[in-house]
Amino acid sequence: MKSIASLLSAAALGAVVLLSPTVAHAAVNYVALGDSYASGVGTRTYIADSGSCQRSVKAYPYLDAARLGANLTFVACSGARVADVTANQLSAVTSAANRITVQVGGNDAGFSSVITECAKPAWLGDCTTAINNATATINNTIPGRLNGLYASIKSRASSAHVIVVGYPRLFNGTDCNAGTFFSPDEMTRLNETANLLNSKIAAAASAAGFAFVNPTSAFIGHSVCGNPEWINGLSNPVSESYHPNVTGQAQYANLVAPSLK
Repeated sequence: MKSIASLLSAAALGAVVLLSPTVAHAAVNYVALGDSYASGVGTRTYIADSGSCQRSVKAYPYLDAARLGANLTFVACSGARVADVTANQLSAVTSAANRITVQVGGNDAGFSSVITECAKPAWLGDCTTAINNATATINNTIPGRLNGLYASIKSRASSAHVIVVGYPRLFNGTDCNAGTFFSPDEMTRLNETANLLNSKIAAAASAAGFAFVNPTSAFIGHSVCGNPEWINGLSNPVSESYHPNVTGQAQYANLVAPSLK
């Protein structure tokens, strides 16, 4: 039979356990903003009610939200430019958001039209002019647009951890797709243009105090015609072309995940 002292001791211990405050873990409220690279175009599987925005459960925001057990507000949309994010997506950012990813700028640079022009035979297209125009826009216009967007994000969710996501180079130096005519020099210049865009995005992110995730190194050897290929080449439908495939989005998720913690 237990002594009165031991019973009292056990009761006291139980009282301490009952009265000790539990540690509350704040909910992770994650808002994903951006363009087709953020929405998951290229994965060929889309959420039915996302319509033309083509949001996918294979996209990195969806994958990383599942890892975190986060409440995801997924508003990235195919074709979005900085102005579209401001007009159509920014309302999703509130003071409740504590994680935000934003990936935008490629459409402002006109990458889709540049790729289309450069994919033509030299006698039919004018790749040089297309790249020069994109470079001018990246240098002279996009930084101001990004500065404005990032300031708006900060004003709406001042305590959120914001991660800005960059773009990979599209080419490994080989064009293995029937129907495209990229020369080695054109592929080099297109990769350099992607580097330039990333540098401007990174600078704007740094100025805003945001983190920047650069996928360039991870995707080397895995771009179009890579082994394995993480970015689609010319595809059917054509909208899937030159976007990360399912494996590419999974790799993006691996790159972004550490910054979301």
